[in-house]
Amino acid sequence: MDLKGAVALVTGGNGGLGQRICHALAREGAHIAVMYAQSREQAEGVARDLASSYQINAAAFACDITDGAAVEALIGDVTKRFGSLDILVNDAAYNKSVPFTDLDNLTLELWDKIMAVNLTGPMRLIKAVAPVMKAQGRGRVVNISSVAGLGPTGSSIAYAVSKAGLIHLTKCMAVAMAPETLVNCVAPGLLEGTRATSNLRPEQVERSASASLLKKPADKDDCADMVVTMCRTETMTGQTVVIDSGRTFH
Repeated sequence: MDLKGAVALVTGGNGGLGQRICHALAREGAHIAVMYAQSREQAEGVARDLASSYQINAAAFACDITDGAAVEALIGDVTKRFGSLDILVNDAAYNKSVPFTDLDNLTLELWDKIMAVNLTGPMRLIKAVAPVMKAQGRGRVVNISSVAGLGPTGSSIAYAVSKAGLIHLTKCMAVAMAPETLVNCVAPGLLEGTRATSNLRPEQVERSASASLLKKPADKDDCADMVVTMCRTETMTGQTVVIDSGRTFH
């Protein structure tokens, strides 16, 4: 798909990886809807920077993706503002570090919150954009999962299970939305400078980096470039690409 003039909605677009994704898409000429949950000032700053740097249209939109009515309103607001919606990037996520063996602190409240944001939220958004993309005759969805979704690793059991679910949701939605809309997934390993990483224990960060073949964290720009590739593609759907400096093989 030609990205010049396309409209992309990036959830968590004001986050560490989200901002890189916004810039990578804007660099290709896409207009950007920067979705945020709380940091309005930061998200509006990202939108202004995108518009001035790449001469595209950009705007910030607030949304609680655990609220079905709010998600429906968001899709309506974005399509009204930009006239179309061609790309959805599900980058918004929540995590809290709980060692796998500490089942007492893996509360049902924490489980429910992580699932609501990391798995049910993307499902709500995909369902909401599906009729828009079908009517347009084209669309791209890119989910941001994690290598924690490919094995029993990560910040908590709930986080790992939510990201595993997002990988399988990618496959199922690729079936549901074909042939008009292609659905793919990026699974990063450890990333520096993100809110998710800031919630990890220091020893977990060090262990993740040292255990990779390249002995360093994954690169946020590599992940953002893969999102661009998945938005351009005409023949890849239902796939998950791992970017983790050579730690996970699947």
